[in-house]
Amino acid sequence: MTHGFRFLKGHGTENDFVVLPDPDGSVHGDLAPGLVARLCDRHAGLGADGVLRVVRTASYDDPASVAARGRAEWFMDYRNADGSTSEMCGNGLRVFARYLVAHEGADPGQPLPIGTRTGVLVVTFQDGDPDGAVSVDMGRPQVLGETKVAVGERSWPALHVSMGNPHAVAFVDSLDDAGALLEPPGHDPADYPEGVNVEFVVRRGAGHVAMRVHERGSGETRSCGTGACAAMVASALADGADRNTPYAVDVLGGTLEVTWTDEDRVVLTGPAVIVAEGTWI
Repeated sequence: MTHGFRFLKGHGTENDFVVLPDPDGSVHGDLAPGLVARLCDRHAGLGADGVLRVVRTASYDDPASVAARGRAEWFMDYRNADGSTSEMCGNGLRVFARYLVAHEGADPGQPLPIGTRTGVLVVTFQDGDPDGAVSVDMGRPQVLGETKVAVGERSWPALHVSMGNPHAVAFVDSLDDAGALLEPPGHDPADYPEGVNVEFVVRRGAGHVAMRVHERGSGETRSCGTGACAAMVASALADGADRNTPYAVDVLGGTLEVTWTDEDRVVLTGPAVIVAEGTWI
């Protein structure tokens, strides 16, 4: 077990992360899954839904980081709470950007490109305010057809949406229908051979939905940025909404704003907060 390294703790609508500064890739190497799981343990560790390693694209040989060189200085090496690698995390990306502004000299007045395993995504700080809301261009959604999810003996039709990572969005009568979400909801392994994030969604009004989410590798979380985007895309399609119509997406930890633009991009906006820093001993 690695010891004596710096960490920070942050969250976006209570989707919380351990941030590991590792600019030149010398501290954590390949970031052992066991260390990630220990850090995220809410009883024996720091407690988090995932880990964000901050590393320069020039210092990390992950193929996605290599592909981002010349377009982004920084790469978000994101890991789920169980130590598995994940493609993307919308709330985490906002926290990652908040860290870069506060500690690595990134300019909040300029668009900030960040390398991820789904490509280079661009973050902006509203009105250039380093303490304000943070927006992320999450890229183009892929709507991949109908599927089904189940909790216990109940099942619902769901829409398969990819935001660079896989989602199944099911509309339910009540968020309580999802049950305790202590186990992953049932799904078709042919549709999701590597697992899936499942969103249970209810409508609150025009351009307004609420959701609960079970994230693969982490369990139920207080919020999921890519999940909010997937829920918005599914809702907009079901509602026949015009592009550029903003949706409010209520999650257990707050509210996110999601807009599907005329350019077929999904923009996620919400808070990002760094709450603590220290040394893992």
